[in-house]
Amino acid sequence: MKQFFLYILTIVLLLKLQVQTTGCANIVPPLGGDKDTLPPLLLRADPADSSRNVGETRINLTFDEYITIDNFQQNVLVSPVPRVAPTATHKLNTVQIRLRDTLEPNTTYTINFGDAIRDINESNVMKDFTYMFSTGPTIDSLSFVGNVLLAQTGTIDSSLIVMLHRNPRDSAVVNERPRYIAKVDGRGAFYFPNLPAGTFNLYALKDEGRTLRYLNPKQLFAFADSPVVVGPNTTPRTLYAYAAAPPTPGTTTSAQTPNDKRLKFQTSISGENHDLLKPFSFTFEKPIRRFDSTKVRLATDSTFTTVTNYRWSFDTSRKKLSLRHTWKENTLYHLIMEKDFATDTLGYQLLRADTISFTTLQTADYGKLSIRFRNLDLSKNPVLQFVQSDVVVNAFPMTGQAFSQQLFLPGDYELRILYDMNRNGVWDPGDFFKTRRQPELVKPIDRRVNVKANWDNEMEIAL
Repeated sequence: MKQFFLYILTIVLLLKLQVQTTGCANIVPPLGGDKDTLPPLLLRADPADSSRNVGETRINLTFDEYITIDNFQQNVLVSPVPRVAPTATHKLNTVQIRLRDTLEPNTTYTINFGDAIRDINESNVMKDFTYMFSTGPTIDSLSFVGNVLLAQTGTIDSSLIVMLHRNPRDSAVVNERPRYIAKVDGRGAFYFPNLPAGTFNLYALKDEGRTLRYLNPKQLFAFADSPVVVGPNTTPRTLYAYAAAPPTPGTTTSAQTPNDKRLKFQTSISGENHDLLKPFSFTFEKPIRRFDSTKVRLATDSTFTTVTNYRWSFDTSRKKLSLRHTWKENTLYHLIMEKDFATDTLGYQLLRADTISFTTLQTADYGKLSIRFRNLDLSKNPVLQFVQSDVVVNAFPMTGQAFSQQLFLPGDYELRILYDMNRNGVWDPGDFFKTRRQPELVKPIDRRVNVKANWDNEMEIAL
């Protein structure tokens, strides 16, 4: 009898332990084995992918493993673009999409999930999974491809959105959402699948506010010169994105405190020594209304001997003032300014007289640089740009296939070619609304140059 009671007690305890373990269990990935590197696989969809005559506004997707959704609103693109964004929920291995906008009749819809769908164990991405359906009896099958480059650098920004507008008016890109949208990939390419035949205006922009509109001239923006006619053999297009030119950077700022009313500026001095080949320049915060050259003088050495044979010049904005002089190497200079040497448009001046001192480099600090090009197109007014940290530090108009400079600052440089159509020596952005002028183009060169001091640096580049 005692053994019988022990047997019953053992069974009860085991059952209790099983209930507790089951009640506290968590879903965990299996342990051991090879690491999962495969993205989720779609097992079924309801309605089925590529269905016709669809009236449902809920889409259910079932995958072969547990999944999660990452940044649905940022990753997922729906075309035609709905007025109200869809929502998504997920549980275990299923996703439900709810379309909150009224479906248009006889229209093909595509939903590109981008990087949104990932498996829950290793976050493997089901990249650019696209689901489509039609509310009519047919599915649109035309497509359109192209690419987008940044005009100022010739590089790629994969955060840009490409848009097709049916409204032919320029104002549509400001006032309306586009009809179709696509993303730019890491190669600069875009792809519109399942389009109907028709004529569209083509744009690209950086959609920072998720408005799909061109609202700020400082947004990256691109436009096509002519409409795109979508048909069986639509010609690919290349767009060149641009933004308003940023303010000129400086390296030295005048002392200032919050809310003060002194003249504010930056100077071109980089470190302690000044480049022998460049002018000394001020970049003011506001345009200069009045400048008196008699109230600022250039002196040299510890004796403050006055220097002659220099000249001042403003740029067109009257924010940049340059002092040009044939500098002597390894020489101390002083720029002595009276407090009212310059007055900006707010009426601000220096609070007191001031002096800026700097020493020039010596010729041994420079290297000699010679570059010979092949196939440089001189008809496009090329300008050779030397770039460091994405800033153009030197630019030289090219009149032949060779470049040579006896004195060049040492350093590692990227090279670009600016096609300077208006011959002003700098890159100019486009203008869409007033003149429909495209931006000037820059071609990056897949070579770097490392200039060494006191050395003959030579190279040849084929374009």
